[in-house]
Amino acid sequence: MSPGNVSTREPTLFSAVITPHRSLGGTGFVVVMTAVAVVSFVGGMFFLLIGAWPVFGFFGLDVLLIWWAFRANYRAAAAYEEVTMTSSELRVRKVSHRGEVAEWSLNPLWVRLDREGDEEFGLRRLFLVSRGRRLAVASHLGPDERESFAAALAAALGEARRGPTRTALP
Repeated sequence: MSPGNVSTREPTLFSAVITPHRSLGGTGFVVVMTAVAVVSFVGGMFFLLIGAWPVFGFFGLDVLLIWWAFRANYRAAAAYEEVTMTSSELRVRKVSHRGEVAEWSLNPLWVRLDREGDEEFGLRRLFLVSRGRRLAVASHLGPDERESFAAALAAALGEARRGPTRTALP
């Protein structure tokens, strides 16, 4: 085997892609918007029939603004974070909903997790701390999910600190 064929790629100890949670899917969006449009149309027709015709237009404007707010919310859901760790590198890649990318590469031997929690609300914020700098991660997760993520990442950091293990061949 030639040196060019030898794989120097390290095994991945931890990998996660974190996306914002959206509780309303596409079908739910159509149902909600249909309900809002029907209620607004019926209400607008009532005001139109009693002679208050400008109100009918405002009901239509309300439907348009609600639709725009939902669409803006769904566009924001395109943001995500990727956290990947090998024994020699912890890479964090954040992609905004506009496609702007920011990347950080840290040495897992020198990284520690810093948690900001609250007894009532759970884990509020999670940071990776290295060389005096703090990097917020898992901001799209809820407190329980963030706690689970922190536990898995802490276990992977511990594994990276222990170094590669060798198994005896029979």
